[in-house]
Amino acid sequence: MKITKVYTRGGDMGKTSLVGGQRVSKASERLEAYGTVDELSSHLGLLASQLPDGDDKAVIIRIQNCLFNVCTNLATDQEQTTLSPSAYLPDGEIEFVEQKIDEIMKLLPEKQGFVLPGGTKEASQAHVCRTVCRRAERRIVALSEVAVISPEVLQYVNRLSDYLFVFAKKINFNAHHSEIIWQNVGR
Repeated sequence: MKITKVYTRGGDMGKTSLVGGQRVSKASERLEAYGTVDELSSHLGLLASQLPDGDDKAVIIRIQNCLFNVCTNLATDQEQTTLSPSAYLPDGEIEFVEQKIDEIMKLLPEKQGFVLPGGTKEASQAHVCRTVCRRAERRIVALSEVAVISPEVLQYVNRLSDYLFVFAKKINFNAHHSEIIWQNVGR
């Protein structure tokens, strides 16, 4: 798709168009949901820029592509507009993320306790992605309480946050960077 004009002035009054043309407030739950997914994709782009070329970077870019499908899904009011083919996740993407989680878990030593986000710059960015992913999930749940959404969208985003958690651990492990385990410093 060729973009011929970046600004349309259509959103100057705080409204935007959904897939299908319906106009909604930019503060709506739907916009919060797919806007947060878009924010996640931007954070993933930063993470990808910090990774060397290879499988891990390719997985992150694959996820970004899938998040475009998620945004299209969320930007469609399914009660008024039929989902376009681009609003569906490709077959097997949830299982792909689960497979990647399982592969990483086999590499990691077992440790008990809660991990404080951090470590290397790349692992820290993966943790930022994870927390934005969790916020996107909360926004999608809120939207699902007032509108129809495809259940695989929520399932994918939920699984994705798990992947980002173990991916951060993998990055730290491969860099021989010890994770910091939460210590209750309270009373």
